[in-house]
Amino acid sequence: MRAAKRIAWNLRRLRVSRQLSQESLAVDANVDVSYVSRLEGASENPTIGLLEKLASALGADICDLLAEPSRGDRKPEPLKSGRRPK
Repeated sequence: MRAAKRIAWNLRRLRVSRQLSQESLAVDANVDVSYVSRLEGASENPTIGLLEKLASALGADICDLLAEPSRGDRKPEPLKSGRRPK
């Protein structure tokens, strides 16, 4: 799996597991929400600095964003209506 796709997979997995919308993550990491969307779509290659900001906003280590998904891991489900559950 190429790096952009691996980062996209892990970014979405971590964001969804913390029940954060793309908008909430973008605000916490001080980046544009459309950029977070493009990262999760694997159409952008982030800098190390941006990965550090995203990891910090997610309460994760940068290595968590770079980890190779295990065989058989399922793609993370989206949050309902793209919003945090109440």
